[in-house]
Amino acid sequence: MIDDQAASVRAAIAEGRTALGIEFGSTRIKAVLTGAGNVPVATGGHDWENQFVDRIWTYSLDAVWAGLREAFASLAADVRAKYDVELQTVGALGVSAMMHGYLAFDASGELLVPFRTWRNTITGPASEQLTALFGYSIPQRWSIAHLYQAVLNGEEHVGRIAHLNTLAGYVHSRLTGRRVLGVGDASGMFPIDTATGTWNATMLGQFDDAVAERGVGWKLGDILPTVLAAGEPAGTLTAEGAALLDPSGTLGAGVVFCPPEGDAGTGMVATNSVAPRTGNVSAGTSIFAMVVLESELSRMHPELDLVTTPAGDLVAMVHCNNGASELNAWVGLFAEFADRLGAGADTSTVFESLFTASLDGDRDAGGLLAYNYLSGEHITGLEEGRPLFVRTPDSRFTLANFMRAHLFAALATLRIGMNVLLKEEAVGLDTLFAHGGLFKTRGVAQRYLAAAVDAQVSVGDIAGEGGAWGIAVLAAFTRDRAEGQSLADYLNRAVFAGAGLETVDPDPLDVAGFDAYVQRFSTGLPIERAAVAHT
Repeated sequence: MIDDQAASVRAAIAEGRTALGIEFGSTRIKAVLTGAGNVPVATGGHDWENQFVDRIWTYSLDAVWAGLREAFASLAADVRAKYDVELQTVGALGVSAMMHGYLAFDASGELLVPFRTWRNTITGPASEQLTALFGYSIPQRWSIAHLYQAVLNGEEHVGRIAHLNTLAGYVHSRLTGRRVLGVGDASGMFPIDTATGTWNATMLGQFDDAVAERGVGWKLGDILPTVLAAGEPAGTLTAEGAALLDPSGTLGAGVVFCPPEGDAGTGMVATNSVAPRTGNVSAGTSIFAMVVLESELSRMHPELDLVTTPAGDLVAMVHCNNGASELNAWVGLFAEFADRLGAGADTSTVFESLFTASLDGDRDAGGLLAYNYLSGEHITGLEEGRPLFVRTPDSRFTLANFMRAHLFAALATLRIGMNVLLKEEAVGLDTLFAHGGLFKTRGVAQRYLAAAVDAQVSVGDIAGEGGAWGIAVLAAFTRDRAEGQSLADYLNRAVFAGAGLETVDPDPLDVAGFDAYVQRFSTGLPIERAAVAHT
């Protein structure tokens, strides 16, 4: 027996008044089914891991399809268990995945070399040469860097390339028969001209000229997918695609698809950060900020990636390799000490206690200094990292200051990158949405981030089920979009209206304290470099 609310959801599922989002994350493939108001009603998933094969980080295509089927099957089982109905159709569908990387296919659709993911750092020469050629930052993980590196390497498969794609675009093409890509995901393959909403024609020509004498046998524009913006129909589920997704034969064909997107784009949707002068910060193992721009930047900055929202608006990304891992390690040490005293507590309690203690510290962390660099950090010019804690004899060495120093360290490199946007480029920023484990203790890291960027910061449970939910929302937008309606308007009206947020404004004293800490952090970078050189 199911209650009235469940009965309503059951009817929506049976009648196809739903949207399904599937996202291929780095460690989990997740499926989310949404109903009325874009509220999640069922979920499914499948854990997977990349492999390091012949010094390349990769996923096999067999793992892609096996994982997709498992994720869908677990979603269908969740629907069956909750609502006593079979998942025979959905109202709209979307696929998203990790951005960037390299999937090259021949004319028969066969993969020419194993999938080279975003994680590989094997395209240094190509990245440098293309950045110089275009006058536009081309990070190593971008698809075009992988392609050009293959050209520079003289790899045999290059002459047989018929088309390139991202993981999301590849899965979408097999499910719908259409080789298209959402503009946000596309912007991590090759630069986008935001005026036309598609590949930058000038740079396409520059690339073709650069490889002309190498006899590649193709023009770049011919092997890239067609670019679509959010809300544009991107095909329908074919019978062959339905069989790939659901071998049981229960799911029917004909479902409308939104353009496939990257995980950065679905993150922007899931945090309602797609309008100019908005942004989001995600803090976990790494930390990054994405700010939607009102206009082009005045010049290229190596600290910044330029991508787009799913609607095609320009976004500047500040990506830092090091986030909260070193902070977590120290919290683990304190938890171990508590256990030794017989006063053990669960991890969340230890985090909350230590984070809250930081609020009693001096505004500048009492002269203490921490570096959270477990790995290299391009923003500060370090190829390797060494976690460090440094104090002077006159520093105020208290638990509160110690924790504040480490929380500041998790945000310091982000602030250095954000200075390029907020100070050098004078980019307008009205509000940031913050999400990730760093912000789970209320009113602590949120307050420090507001001080770090001197802007309003909001947190709240609006990110739903993450990127899989974000792509489900994009699928619903494609189905429901009113004539001329923007993605930002749809999110504000149909998704986030009435969403509960906690917002803090920057405290001027906190801003001054963080400024002093970042100055100390920047001045002390030679200490970090010496540690890398001598340990």
